[in-house]
Amino acid sequence: MDEHQEREIARGLRGGNPDAWRALYDAHAERVWRAVARLMGPSATDVADVVQETFLAAARSAAAFDPDRGTLWMWLWGIARVRIALHYRQEAQRDRLLRAGADHPHRRPGETRDALADGELNALVRATLTELPADYETLLTAKYMDGDSVETIASRERATAGAVRSKLARARQAFRDTFGKRTAGRPARTEP
Repeated sequence: MDEHQEREIARGLRGGNPDAWRALYDAHAERVWRAVARLMGPSATDVADVVQETFLAAARSAAAFDPDRGTLWMWLWGIARVRIALHYRQEAQRDRLLRAGADHPHRRPGETRDALADGELNALVRATLTELPADYETLLTAKYMDGDSVETIASRERATAGAVRSKLARARQAFRDTFGKRTAGRPARTEP
């Protein structure tokens, strides 16, 4: 989508034009879905909820969209990141409440503690990624979830491989710091 199309859609969104909404959705829905799914994991229901909440929030705030501050994609992705973080906060609150009255709310008959712990670890990693600056989250996701090489990332970002490695080091440190804060006070995983 070129800059002219972006501005036309933005003008239509601010004016409440249904065609602008269709154009926005057609241009970005799949990309929003994929990006949200990368951070949230395999639960299609949760991903669908967050994507829907993203577009609803975009509808509520369309009049405030300013194309001079960024692209439609960056605006939508910013909304989606807030919705993902909110999802994890609500999920953590639900888990705390449920754990107060049950051994473990997500355990199914025959499910091992290791599988349960792995699922919790995956959720913690995804939640941690949502708390990082967007460029760090994007970089770490590309490298470690999508399996992109440093050279591929450098080409896409129009940067040198050395610059990407340096930024990756800072992103990993930010992840470690944030993950450490999230897991502080949690019991260590023990083997049976």
